[in-house]
Amino acid sequence: MAAQISPCSSSPFPSTKFSRKSWLFKIHSKINPNNQFELKSSHGYPPLNSVSLQDHVVSNNATNQSHLPSFNSLRRLFLISCYHFLVAFRVDAAAEINKPLAKENVLTEQTEPNLSVTIVGASGDLAKKKIFPALFALFYEDCLPQNFIIFGYARTEMTDEELRETISGTLTCRIDKRENCGNKMKAFLARCFYHTGQYNSEENFAELDNRLKQKEDGKTSNRLFYLSIPPDIFADVVRCASGKAFSKTGWTRVIVEKPFGRDSESSAELTRSLKKYLVEDQIFRIDHYLGKELVENLSVLRFSNVVFEPLWSRNYIRNVQFIFSEDFGTEGRGG
Repeated sequence: MAAQISPCSSSPFPSTKFSRKSWLFKIHSKINPNNQFELKSSHGYPPLNSVSLQDHVVSNNATNQSHLPSFNSLRRLFLISCYHFLVAFRVDAAAEINKPLAKENVLTEQTEPNLSVTIVGASGDLAKKKIFPALFALFYEDCLPQNFIIFGYARTEMTDEELRETISGTLTCRIDKRENCGNKMKAFLARCFYHTGQYNSEENFAELDNRLKQKEDGKTSNRLFYLSIPPDIFADVVRCASGKAFSKTGWTRVIVEKPFGRDSESSAELTRSLKKYLVEDQIFRIDHYLGKELVENLSVLRFSNVVFEPLWSRNYIRNVQFIFSEDFGTEGRGG
């Protein structure tokens, strides 16, 4: 049963001092104006300090005496109304919280985007000793998404099984020795594939795109290209990949491995050639050599030593050279 409360006075505050005569509340019933209204809680019992209201009359439950609405009665009515509003709000909020998420917002294994990592130059030493083991370490620690695949791309003729056999000897559980290490390796290798192609062939990259689509199985595709190749063919690879193998449904990013030019001018020229097909937000430059202990200790030695700190600067040092001796040969490195 609906009720309407309306003040007779045109001004809500006719004077600085509250006057009962300046306020007269009319309660109208849309069904029967003579019906008495009684506030009750949702369980059917009258709430604490409830009041019964009739047209132009307020009846207190305790005394049941008729008189004009008092300030305390109106205040109780207001507080009771606020209480019921808050109860209803909490019920609605709880119902909203318990509602299941919409299907389009639930990321499951079937709807989660696919991450496709393509290692360009996968037959090289860097990919075998650094990149594949690093990706396996991420997979081992559950840092890769649920849906991901890894494709090796290079000029060397090789099958999927040959690639897996080549990199399996470099995968180690170096973080710890858990019992599931062997199972993790098998699961990781099962997601690794290989495609043979030339670095400047759009046709070969179109073939790579077809194989990627087959493995992505219609999911939204996010593609990452890791260029583990000499810098003089960076532009050719990006040109061919951008026209034939970039993602049409998700993002595409390119990681560029060192060296990124010989000096400032060659580095700027290389950047200009890449930006013909990419925007800056898609380009990620990396130098894995900066992670070696020798290089990291160099910065600590400089800034922690009061003698070297003011002297080791561009004002007194022309260049820094590193000699890192290894007990094996080039083994296919350098192209």
